[in-house]
Amino acid sequence: QLAESGGGLVQPGGSLGLSCVASGEFMFSVYAMNWYRQAPGKQRELVARISGDGQIFYASAVKGRFTISRDNAKHTVTLQMNSLKPEDTAIYYCQSMIRAIDYWGQGTQVTVSS
Repeated sequence: QLAESGGGLVQPGGSLGLSCVASGEFMFSVYAMNWYRQAPGKQRELVARISGDGQIFYASAVKGRFTISRDNAKHTVTLQMNSLKPEDTAIYYCQSMIRAIDYWGQGTQVTVSS
């Protein structure tokens, strides 16, 4: 099970940090963890991914502004978002394929507005 936290309202140019905690008995460290987002009226898109061995991917829209990291001991993946823009407004989801099961968190709302 995945559970996100940390969303909220922030002004343009501001920062927010999202966290996702994975619960259950499994070897968290071997699985890739992903952050997706879905804005109103748009398709869900991949924002960032971190593999079990630490390889990282960012969508071009967030590269240089967002940072994904993981703490395997705490079964946690975080997304630090800086220099936020109104177009970053979306529901952000944590996702991972664990033992061939597609897990998604409930989502956390991020709103960037003045």
